[in-house]
Amino acid sequence: MPTLFQQRVYEAIGRIPKGQVTTYALLARHVRCGSARAVGQALRHNPFAPKVPCHRVIAADLRIGGFCGARDGTQIRRKRALLATEGVTFDAKGRLADPARVFRF
Repeated sequence: MPTLFQQRVYEAIGRIPKGQVTTYALLARHVRCGSARAVGQALRHNPFAPKVPCHRVIAADLRIGGFCGARDGTQIRRKRALLATEGVTFDAKGRLADPARVFRF
């Protein structure tokens, strides 16, 4: 059973439209949490993925960030693929190709 904090995080990311992303920091501010890491931990334990689209949350520097507790490897390739199916891509340096896709609550 998710905690109240996790529920707030999951409700918020459920509002991110397909084809857009937000950052851990923007999400933390939105749910009135001072820690982007706490948000990341809530997302790491998301039991409702992909219906609750935690793959739409990226790092503040607009890089892919983590996914399912991983920072590289299979899980990050999976996150990148999920985002690509929504039209979200990253440039050769690994940053979000189109910063206009950042969703601000």
